[in-house]
Amino acid sequence: MKTKLALLAALLALAGCDKRETAVEAGLRTHTLLIGNQNEPASLDPHIMDSVSDFRIAVALYEGLTACDEATAQPVPAAAERWEISTDGLVYTFHLRPAARWSNGDPVTARDFAYSFRRILTPKFGATYAYMLWPIKNAQAFNAGTLADFAQVGVAVIDDATLLLTLERPTPYLPALAAHQTWMPVHRATIEKFGQLEDRDSAWTRPGNLVSNGPFVLTEWRPNARLVAAKNPHYWSAAQNRLERLVFFPIEDSGAEERNFRAGQLHVTFAVPPTKIDSYRQHTPERLRIDPWIYTDYLSFNVTKPPLDNAKLRRALALAIDRDAIARTVFRGAAQPALTLTAPDHSGYVPPERPAHNFAAARALLADAGFPGGRGLPSFPMQVWNDDTIPKVAEVIQAMWLHELGVRITIEPLELKTLIQNQQTLAYTLGTMGWSAGYAHPSTFLDNLRTSHSGNWTGWGRKDYDGLLDQAAHTADPQSRFQTLQRAEALLLEAAPITPCIHVAQAYLIHPAVKNWLPAPLSYRRYHLVWLEP
Repeated sequence: MKTKLALLAALLALAGCDKRETAVEAGLRTHTLLIGNQNEPASLDPHIMDSVSDFRIAVALYEGLTACDEATAQPVPAAAERWEISTDGLVYTFHLRPAARWSNGDPVTARDFAYSFRRILTPKFGATYAYMLWPIKNAQAFNAGTLADFAQVGVAVIDDATLLLTLERPTPYLPALAAHQTWMPVHRATIEKFGQLEDRDSAWTRPGNLVSNGPFVLTEWRPNARLVAAKNPHYWSAAQNRLERLVFFPIEDSGAEERNFRAGQLHVTFAVPPTKIDSYRQHTPERLRIDPWIYTDYLSFNVTKPPLDNAKLRRALALAIDRDAIARTVFRGAAQPALTLTAPDHSGYVPPERPAHNFAAARALLADAGFPGGRGLPSFPMQVWNDDTIPKVAEVIQAMWLHELGVRITIEPLELKTLIQNQQTLAYTLGTMGWSAGYAHPSTFLDNLRTSHSGNWTGWGRKDYDGLLDQAAHTADPQSRFQTLQRAEALLLEAAPITPCIHVAQAYLIHPAVKNWLPAPLSYRRYHLVWLEP
């Protein structure tokens, strides 16, 4: 009896020492990929989404005419299996895959794309990024409300499998544009079941309601907790998909996200605290990734409010930023100094040369602006996103400006949503902002500073700048187009309604079991090509 009791006690003790299965281990067993995604989605409507973290969910649920190859940032076939371009570059004919299906089994047709394009261009719908479709003939006029008849927009349905787009002007990067979430289709019957074409945020995006055409379909969305997408059996390439589920976690604090990663709760993080980079480099380099990203952090100046209505003052402040020091001390090498708004991409564009920081020249400009040594210049606030990196950048700039120029600023940390709202309404003086390219072409950055553009949150505008962008848009030769864009960017940086600070890399953590997770400069991720391998 004693022997049996001793044996039982020993077995219980061994059972108590068994390691409980972590979420990551369970994910390997069930083919469930656990992803840190920084922010709670503002919407699951691809025509409303406006952040990188939302886009990373969109490419799981939806698929446009084209997709984006992770490594090259170049367009590849997606819902359209092929396309043809007319000799004048003005007509694109997209041929949809016969096997393309919505998650409810309905075929994906050219009419679905035409309906979706009409929806995002409808003025009453108020899509912020409707301009992504403006290369289509009369799309801008329809979006502005000056043209009422959508039949005059260059979108024609030849048959269920053929969509013909006529352009306003040659746009060689149009297939890359077509991979952006604004070009993704929505299911008409589902939209109209829960409202009208122009309704925003109706119940159609909720679990059980949402019908999508991507490799995964929404099954659960618990706000501020997690979003689950399961493998879509109707997706045309479902047989290639080795994942059963994706789970996205909105973890804003990268420190908390890193702790979750170490505790076995995540396979991939959105970011990693810069203070942790050196440790991972030294101890577990196989879990640290620093990938290229076509992204620029910059300062926005509200040029409608004194004292930043003074261009010389703005240029002085721009020259008094040691960007190398910021990249080295704040980002721990996971960033490059940014002297231009355009970030390095794959298009072949070379930005104009710009001087690095020059404190002596900055002091001279400040004096020319009427504020020698900062005298007579009031302290003004800098609004910043309250993450774990940007406030540190602001503190470095604050110290530089005070030491080198005698310029004083205060730092006001804000939630990202509030920061964006304030800049959109010009309810700020100076603020931090960032832009992630939607496609690999300099226009994705430069068009944002057009006069009255929906992405121009500075109050600045110049007809000569707009004219150069228009000239470039109507230039067929790529090198001539790039030369014109160089002149436009040089003008922009001289006027300084913004000043670039850092070209940010994607620094994050990844479990070794995650396979085929390639560097993606546009943050585009074809999840159905990723798999988990213990």
